[in-house]
Amino acid sequence: MKYLPHTEADRKKMLETIGVSRMEDLFADIPEGVRFKGRLDVPPALSDPELMRHLRELASRNRTVDDYTSYLGGGAYDHFLPSVVDHVASRNEFYTAYTPYQPEVSQGTLQTMYEYQSLMCELLGMDVSNASMYDGATAAAEAALISCRHTERKKAAVAATVHPEWRQVLRTYMWGRDLEVVELPHAGGVTDVERAKALLGPDVACLIVQHPNFFGCLEPVEELEKLAHAAGGLFVAGVDPISLGVLKPPGEYGADFAVGEGQSLGNHLNFGGPYLGFFTCTEKLMRRMPGRISGQTLDANGQRGFVLALATREQHIRREKATSNICSNEALCALAAAVYLTTLGPRGIKHVAELCLHKAHYLHDRVAMLERFKPAFSAPFFKEFVVRSQLPAGRVISGLLEDRIMAGPDVGRFYPDLKDHLLFCVTERRTREELDHLVARLEGSL
Repeated sequence: MKYLPHTEADRKKMLETIGVSRMEDLFADIPEGVRFKGRLDVPPALSDPELMRHLRELASRNRTVDDYTSYLGGGAYDHFLPSVVDHVASRNEFYTAYTPYQPEVSQGTLQTMYEYQSLMCELLGMDVSNASMYDGATAAAEAALISCRHTERKKAAVAATVHPEWRQVLRTYMWGRDLEVVELPHAGGVTDVERAKALLGPDVACLIVQHPNFFGCLEPVEELEKLAHAAGGLFVAGVDPISLGVLKPPGEYGADFAVGEGQSLGNHLNFGGPYLGFFTCTEKLMRRMPGRISGQTLDANGQRGFVLALATREQHIRREKATSNICSNEALCALAAAVYLTTLGPRGIKHVAELCLHKAHYLHDRVAMLERFKPAFSAPFFKEFVVRSQLPAGRVISGLLEDRIMAGPDVGRFYPDLKDHLLFCVTERRTREELDHLVARLEGSL
């Protein structure tokens, strides 16, 4: 095999070094009855040109958002990525996912983490950010665990309008710690404030709300924040970072934690991952924060330098004192987010948010005029909204796919009471012609 450079003499020497005479001796502990005999049923080897041709044929079967018009949403968004993002993130010195334990040889990586943290704090209006969460779901779940430890309470309340997969991850995290999850019902696409008053008692550690929520609607976050704090709990805001170009940042309405999915900040859809969970909090809670934090300091010569700070993971301190076992380094995704935010700047983020807002409302208003399709909720929204269909949701999705249009997800998968409802997302990439074409297909009932 040409990719194995060892000669027969090399192999013999290695076997002698470890004290065996044959390669087969390495598998002596595997019972004879379960060993595979014969040859694997795989196609014969291909030459390099044949293999490349075969791979191109396989790849051509894929269809991406560059081939179809996408209205997918629900946590994965088709935003435009400036070319500089990939140019910087593709530099080979940033490729490793290895934790920068040795600051003297990791200044570049530590600085990019620090810049990312600074940008996220500015965007979200929060005091402190980390640089290493798996995704928005784990970020929200970690905020709930911190809240329980901080308040010494055993329950976390979560709005039913929070992403269903976030809530599933939250329940998994809480179950492992013998903690309870209480779901707050929704009315008209947003959290029912009156029901929330009754459910937020002195045993609830936090309230988790997504704003905009899974339906795309804007939650009454200021009212909900007051309810959470009045009950002695903490307030966790899950946000779409792009929306902050037009919406008030969580730090301005009293959030103790601001978390979310950062894929829309310079990261490709990547077939569903890897993604970037962002996690920020107030200064009083920062010592309970999971993941990695890069801190700025001065060296012995008075020059600026960067180090890992407050890394309270089980790899750094005694296991029973660790705040989290979040380990994988998401710094490459965070770097892409930092480059994206730096490239666009405040005015650019605002412009992207305004384009999403106006284009989504244009489509919403056109859909409202159709006979068989109507917007499901009247609550204000940002770039996503739910459509009620008189036709089966599966038929709508498959019919649009035939016309190279990716409809949003079937909301009924997660909310049985919303059968034949579809979630549509409109980003700045959609054109008026594409929006009008979608309306025409819906108007013709596919």
